[in-house]
Amino acid sequence: MTTAPATLLRTAGELHALARPAGARRAVVMTMGALHEGHAALIRTARAAAGPDGQVLVTVFVNPLQFGEAADLDRYPRTLEADLAVAVEAGADAVFAPSVEEVYPGGEPQVRITAGPMGERLEGSSRPGHFDGMLTVVAKLLHLTRPDASFYGQKDAQQLALIRRMVRDLDFGVDIVAVPTVRDPDGLALSSRNRFLSAGERRTALALSKALFAARDRLAAQQALHARARTVRRREGRAAALTQLGEARAAADTQAVARARPEVGPAAVRAAAQAVLDEAAQEDVPLVLDYLALVDPADFTEIPDGRGSGEAVLAVAARVGTTRLIDNIPLTLGALT
Repeated sequence: MTTAPATLLRTAGELHALARPAGARRAVVMTMGALHEGHAALIRTARAAAGPDGQVLVTVFVNPLQFGEAADLDRYPRTLEADLAVAVEAGADAVFAPSVEEVYPGGEPQVRITAGPMGERLEGSSRPGHFDGMLTVVAKLLHLTRPDASFYGQKDAQQLALIRRMVRDLDFGVDIVAVPTVRDPDGLALSSRNRFLSAGERRTALALSKALFAARDRLAAQQALHARARTVRRREGRAAALTQLGEARAAADTQAVARARPEVGPAAVRAAAQAVLDEAAQEDVPLVLDYLALVDPADFTEIPDGRGSGEAVLAVAARVGTTRLIDNIPLTLGALT
């Protein structure tokens, strides 16, 4: 792992002059700074993928095109000196931290990447134009850094899906690698915005991850119940067989599942999460829900209650105080038959 200070690059010229080891892989981690352990996990993953002879670049750029409100842009933390320390500790070889004028020398670009229909859903609906701005800067940074692979956190699942789609549709020729969400011990997903939460707001904010975990646990219990029910003799009804085992509650659940299958799968997932969020909305420091959605990870369209199997992402966004937070969890819906 790198032990010397990471090289700080400020211009495209300095970036292009950075020597690239012959035959080695270059990995890039894009950030907006205010680095935390989640970013460090991305850098460590990139370091492992690049290998000891490869090269890991970290970009630090607060992209104005992604912010709908000037106040939100101004509020975003800028901690470059601390970011350099995190980057080098995690294994970065260089940090590219350009100015806005360096990235957009002629002012805001007239030609931009358009996110399309996927970019208008969920986060795109809440933050119009956000994903166009994100894809535009990601495309530009991919061209500037010219990596073999680029690493992104699963916490920003819709962003990740859009980057993958852009790279595929426009033939960028770079591997896009997802890294699992990093959480604090209490379950809150790491975010640069967490620093804005008061102690009371943080307690309320924990409802986001609790809601996701409740949905995950409900789905697991439901699938385990169905798997067990399938092991009983076919000539006995599922509810009757489970009742004989002394599992009256399981029997009742099975009867409900039998009456509503397969729709109960997605519906139960949403309901379990919503119950936690509804409770948090009644706290002294209330959670104000933006959206809760169970979506297809390929295009972020809502999964209908009638779909019983396949990959899914349960995503949530809410505001606590003045801070807006997002979180999500990947799920695999089993065929509940």
